[in-house]
Amino acid sequence: MQLPPSSEIPRFIQRLQWVFNPLKLLETSAKTYGDFFTLQLTNAEPIVFISNPQGIQEVFTTPPDYFDAGRSNKLIKPLVGDNSLLLIDGATHQHQRRLLTPPFHGERMKAYAQIITNITKQVISDWQLGQPFSVRDSMQEISLRVILQAVFGLCEGQGLTKLQKLVASLLDLSGSPLRSAVTFFPALQVDLGAWSPWGKFLREREKIHQILYTEIQERRNNPDSSRTDILSLMISAKDENGEGMTDIELCDELMTLLLAGHETTASALTWALYWVHNLPIVREKLINELNSITENTELNEIYRLPYLTAVCQETLRIYPIAMITLPRIVKTPTKIMGYEFAPGTLLAPCIYLTHRRPDLYPEPKKFKPERFLERQYSQYEYLPFGGGNRICIGMAFAMFEMKLVLATVLSQLYLELVDNIPVQPIRRGVTLAPSGGKWLVATGKREKVKIAVGV
Repeated sequence: MQLPPSSEIPRFIQRLQWVFNPLKLLETSAKTYGDFFTLQLTNAEPIVFISNPQGIQEVFTTPPDYFDAGRSNKLIKPLVGDNSLLLIDGATHQHQRRLLTPPFHGERMKAYAQIITNITKQVISDWQLGQPFSVRDSMQEISLRVILQAVFGLCEGQGLTKLQKLVASLLDLSGSPLRSAVTFFPALQVDLGAWSPWGKFLREREKIHQILYTEIQERRNNPDSSRTDILSLMISAKDENGEGMTDIELCDELMTLLLAGHETTASALTWALYWVHNLPIVREKLINELNSITENTELNEIYRLPYLTAVCQETLRIYPIAMITLPRIVKTPTKIMGYEFAPGTLLAPCIYLTHRRPDLYPEPKKFKPERFLERQYSQYEYLPFGGGNRICIGMAFAMFEMKLVLATVLSQLYLELVDNIPVQPIRRGVTLAPSGGKWLVATGKREKVKIAVGV
């Protein structure tokens, strides 16, 4: 049986590098071993990283019953719960996915356009001219408020503010590589009271659950067919047998949307604003394109702007928020590009390394949106949202939000980078995020570019 080469670094050191310097570990391993290599990142089975598009295609197109993917995500179970779409497999996964997908596509999204643009304008109105601000904090506020209004249908009020603070606090518990360690080393997950990191996490998670269950019960008791928020649509969704989701399933899916849905978009938006203002030529091209927007421009036209789209695509290429797709656990002996994998092996298509292949992306370390205008990439060459039957159901919504927020921000203000503040990729929980700091400043208000959402 042919197996990919294994890293010779001691297992414990590999785990430390995966937590504190994952990109170096990936790059060094790829340079040493090539497109397939094996790392020991847990106490369980080894993980095979794959960055060859043909190999990724074979993984994504292998029949789903050959793999389990949900079981490989137990690291995030404390965050999202047993019934999250990210943790279930087989028929249960297919059933849940069918119920959850419709609200995130097509005409439904038009209803969220005004929410996104209004929230963006409200948040950036607090930026003081000449005063540097935390881009990440602002983008997190925008994306969280969008989730709370578009998904939950919560408007301004005490409930919204309380949930907003609790979610931000919960995510901040894994907001750095050091604080992320508790996710990867289960021995650290000990409740020593409210003052301990894990104890605080458990108590804040319970408070969020209480709010979610109260909201779910309120909606069930007072159905309103006119509501367009995603929670209402999820509660009313029924399968072919007339079955809907249970309260527990709804709570876990809402936690998934809350924690995965807004954190990832906030990181992507933060990176986008960094790159646009780090490269004057990119900013100039984007502003020129946005100058074509008038008050009569329809939403679909903004969404289809080619350079805006390319900027968002390149942002998600150069530092993808997820470094790997959801790993697949082999259930049936499987052969991928000549390698034979026994049951129990974890296969992880590597988004970061695939996006850094010079044969696909010349000068891969450079931010060049033009590459997406010059070439069409396959779903096995460009995969920021994963792929196969586990592709992110919020993909269209995330791109929709990214484009509208960027267009709104850049149409309202002149922004400049603050000198000498480096922005680097760091681990934030299970994701890759830009480092913090107040590295952007608003220098003036724009008059010419006006964005309006024509629905």
